[in-house]
Amino acid sequence: MTVTKFQDLPLADQDRKWDGSAAEKRVREWADAEDSPDAAYRDAHVWYDGDKPDNFTSYKLLIADVVDGKLKVVPRAVMAAGGIVDGARGGVDIPEDEIPQVKEHLAKYYKKMDHTPPWER
Repeated sequence: MTVTKFQDLPLADQDRKWDGSAAEKRVREWADAEDSPDAAYRDAHVWYDGDKPDNFTSYKLLIADVVDGKLKVVPRAVMAAGGIVDGARGGVDIPEDEIPQVKEHLAKYYKKMDHTPPWER
């Protein structure tokens, strides 16, 4: 079980819509990870199951998309992930002891967006 390393990726425009399914397809293609996940694919997520890194279903909390050929963090994806980590939509299925690290990772992007994470409000 692993929280991905913070990459400090550039932000997409604040008003960019978030479509996780479409972003997933673009990220797989961009990362050349259509057959199995790789490090570039992992960078688009906040958490993955380190015991099963070759399974796409091991990756959770996708927060990035490919914009103009570059991997960028989508603010609405960060907000969606933040809400889920904070319990929305039934929460996220990751080990409870890793939630603080996930929140720390997401909080860095909230700060970059000049927003407050939901768990700090």
